[in-house]
Amino acid sequence: MKRTADRLKKGQSMACRIGDVVLPNPYILAPMAGVTDLPFRVLCAEMGAGMVCTEMISAKAISFKNKATYGMLKTVPEEGIVSLQIFGSEPELMGKVAEELNDYPFHILDINMGCPVPKVAGNGEGSALLKDPKLIGRIMKSVSKSSTKPVTAKIRLGFDKDHINAVEVAKALEENGAAAVTVHARTREQFYSGNADWEMIAGVKEAVSIPVIGNGDVIDAASAAKMFEMTGCDAIAIGRAARGNPWVFRELTGGEGKPSWPEVADMILRHADMLCNEKGEYTAVREMRQHMAWYSAGFKGSASFRRAVNEVDTISKLKELMEAGTNA
Repeated sequence: MKRTADRLKKGQSMACRIGDVVLPNPYILAPMAGVTDLPFRVLCAEMGAGMVCTEMISAKAISFKNKATYGMLKTVPEEGIVSLQIFGSEPELMGKVAEELNDYPFHILDINMGCPVPKVAGNGEGSALLKDPKLIGRIMKSVSKSSTKPVTAKIRLGFDKDHINAVEVAKALEENGAAAVTVHARTREQFYSGNADWEMIAGVKEAVSIPVIGNGDVIDAASAAKMFEMTGCDAIAIGRAARGNPWVFRELTGGEGKPSWPEVADMILRHADMLCNEKGEYTAVREMRQHMAWYSAGFKGSASFRRAVNEVDTISKLKELMEAGTNA
């Protein structure tokens, strides 16, 4: 842990290796449903993210040849290193899907074993898998044998405070071929409330030899340095702190943090155009409403700005709003 902290203080490069993939830096855009689509991943990569992760994708939907799901598999070179995340609970099916995905141009295949939302966990997937480390091992073994890409997994500390088993789960993952494990330092029961328990990340790091990626409550360069120092983790996944703030990766890699409003406004317009190109105007405008609320957070007049944004229903009106100088 001290070596990691010393390297940070000296400003040395902290490349991270996952299997045969070398990340240029240890700061990763964490997968977030409804957020980490292609346009947002590109923006975060441009701001310095060492790796970007897709939204979680249903393995079952891929096996059913669902058209909308296949659209989520699209990646572009501008994203840099990409981790594609799938979820499911059936080892054989997960292995078959991993084999099908071998020809897609992403770099790392990740398995979601931590999603807390009821429609996922209630179906025995995501964080529900934490109840059964043996099943987790079988899933990882099937996927790692079938995939030509390094396979990783994202877990939580456990299903609830009475069943903390992150170390046991991480060991099962390592024994069955995982190339790395991301630990969100909360239980499923917590969802995103309370403080992340970084000591548990340190416990996982001490228990396994594969890279451990810390996740939870890192919002800037100072908190990232603290996580590295406290846990000895190999990389950090940034989730909610990146919403409306792709500049967090610029800060983490030695640059400035979130800029003044003019640069934010330019990013909003670019983000909107990219979304429109990928998803069409109707969907893009409605998705941008939430993104614009995140982008404007902390600026003067953000509440009135958000109200105005919610009235926008076309890209041209969105641009008019921005060009009129309405700022947060």
